[in-house]
Amino acid sequence: MKPQKTNNQPQLFRSSLEAMLNDKHPLYKLANSINWRRVEAELSPCYSSEMGRPGNATRLMVGLHYLKHAYNESDESIIERWVENPYWQYFCGYEYMQHDFPIHPTSMVKWRNRVGADRMETLLAETLSTAKREKHIKPNQASKIIVDTTVQEKAIAYPTDARLYCKAIRRLAKLAKRQNINLRQSYIRVSKRAFFQQGQYARASQYKRAAKQTRKLKTYLGRLIRDIERKMVDPDNDLCTMLDRTKRVHAQQRKDKGKLYSLDAPEVECISKGKAHKRYEFGCKVSLSVTNKGNWITSIAALHGNPFDGHTLSETVLRSENVSGVKVKEVYVDRGYRGHDYVGDAQVYKQGGKLKRLTQAIKRKLKRRSAIEPTIGHLKTDNRMSRNFLKGAEGDRINAILAAAGYNMRKLIAAFLYALIKLGYFLQNRLFKIRQHLPEPYLLTVDKRSKQTFSGTTN
Repeated sequence: MKPQKTNNQPQLFRSSLEAMLNDKHPLYKLANSINWRRVEAELSPCYSSEMGRPGNATRLMVGLHYLKHAYNESDESIIERWVENPYWQYFCGYEYMQHDFPIHPTSMVKWRNRVGADRMETLLAETLSTAKREKHIKPNQASKIIVDTTVQEKAIAYPTDARLYCKAIRRLAKLAKRQNINLRQSYIRVSKRAFFQQGQYARASQYKRAAKQTRKLKTYLGRLIRDIERKMVDPDNDLCTMLDRTKRVHAQQRKDKGKLYSLDAPEVECISKGKAHKRYEFGCKVSLSVTNKGNWITSIAALHGNPFDGHTLSETVLRSENVSGVKVKEVYVDRGYRGHDYVGDAQVYKQGGKLKRLTQAIKRKLKRRSAIEPTIGHLKTDNRMSRNFLKGAEGDRINAILAAAGYNMRKLIAAFLYALIKLGYFLQNRLFKIRQHLPEPYLLTVDKRSKQTFSGTTN
């Protein structure tokens, strides 16, 4: 059903959070700046008006996801810290201090699956709208963007052949036992021993012996697959799915395309970005765009199939216009976008191109193209995009969008904090100037009376 309202009934013997908290705190001001009604209206189609029990409050769920990716927390830790932090509770729409967990951590998983990646872009769009309302972004800044791609790694073990064979043997033996299939041999004990030996030999640079143990694991897996296929009568969906994946692992060769790198995450791809410290990354490609001035993220999307960077430019520009609501006029990219397929109205400027024909303003903006690199670094280290723990291809898309929303949230918090510090410096300088213009006899009488260097009479 529709989400239930947060219980904010007046309580006689309890102080409200508004009376307890500092109204100049960045989270306090940000909670009053976000248009929560618009977010609730955008996400209301996810709920039915007749079926089931009332869902959790939309502001609570949205606020928890904002805070989770802004402060790099997990589903469990964000709930635990939420109880201890009154500013987080006020941000999520509560009027009085709470001492119990608001939800179970699994409710966040179910809510993400219910909302989906398409509607999750509302959270990213609202961060940009809030920045515009508070005048942290000028209206025309979103018309000049920088576009680049990176890799969002999946939370899987490094996919060596020996590890995949050993894991497939354990999975098949477990599922066969659940189906009451009487195996000739499960190969669990001998495969564990062979996998240990393979790791020891590889560590000692005895690669021929390590390859021999890998071949032995592959033989064990082939025997187990054939034994199960002979004896299974009415297999369930889990066994059939795992059998298909293990057969792919058993049949694939070193230089094959479309290889399977994880039994639990078949959507994982091997992507090479030419990095010296990390030659291959296992996950999916992510395309994002930021404003040329200010580095606010205007769009982000997880793309499967390892597409060419130039073929993602049209979709990225269109998504930036939909999220920010501003027509894109200038796009700045690196050399990886040579031969792109963009045919829109925006002008595309590539780094390393013919600079003599460009104006000085365009050259300055083109020099700022590399400013997107630290943005990608912050997304991975501070906003939970370094390793994605969400399930499936839909989880890749959701995690990328929430990471971008968390990045913009951190910029909003910093902007409110900077405005507060700037106001403090302004008042301090103003009081200093007022004190300088006071007559000297007045200052002396005030100093004798108050016995202080600075008089409080100027307030």
